[in-house]
Amino acid sequence: MIKRLELTPDAHRVLVEHCRKLKILFLSTPFDVESADLLETFDMPAYKVPSGEITNWPFLRHIASKHKPVILSTGMSDLKEVEEAVSVLRAAQCSELVILHCTSSYPTPPASVNLRAMQTMADKFKVPVGLSDHTAGIEVALAATALGACVVEKHFTLDRSLPGPDHQASLEPDDLRSLVRGIRMVEAALGDGQKHAVQAEQDVKNVARRSIVAHRTIPQGSYITNDMLVFKRPGTGIPPSRVSAVIGRKATRTIQGDTLVQFEDLE
Repeated sequence: MIKRLELTPDAHRVLVEHCRKLKILFLSTPFDVESADLLETFDMPAYKVPSGEITNWPFLRHIASKHKPVILSTGMSDLKEVEEAVSVLRAAQCSELVILHCTSSYPTPPASVNLRAMQTMADKFKVPVGLSDHTAGIEVALAATALGACVVEKHFTLDRSLPGPDHQASLEPDDLRSLVRGIRMVEAALGDGQKHAVQAEQDVKNVARRSIVAHRTIPQGSYITNDMLVFKRPGTGIPPSRVSAVIGRKATRTIQGDTLVQFEDLE
């Protein structure tokens, strides 16, 4: 089956040129030394190591010798095997590495994905992580993005009913469009991690929060007491959290009832 489906070098050249015209990054996954060398003739920007080759240390060393970024898929592996593969790549002067968490089951049941393993590997190896996703649909890939995946690999097909082992776990064109749109939305929603109000909240903030308001008319020269004040919307005045800075001060002008108390009204 694999021999029947493999692409010729000329077919690769057509694809590489097509990607260049569309400004799409061309990537291909070699499964052997000869394929890696062929891809090098196309000036590959990075190399993806498939999960099945993670214990093929001579192959890992050959890939590292290309001095290109490496994307290492880790399906069927435990943490020790990943650690050994990372050590081999680093010893062979691989300086740029991304590790993909992966479950090599087609399609993968969501309960078998274990997305938290991404963070485990990120913490241990101090490299960017991603997900090679074989679940049906796009939900798991979106969750991986929210958990910090910098790469999401997803199989793609024109028709899931086509013969072959991978189509069922692949995305059709409309699904892929939804995935890309969803990933970009999740990326935008992640933010900078700092807790702060954003500009989009300002109008609601003004309406929803309360301010210190005169409960009744406060004559000029009066000293402010607690019973002279009430807390009402909008939140465009002094917040109730500052009431202790208002009580006991003298009004420099008459403050009409049901109006905001301002610091400039106080001595």
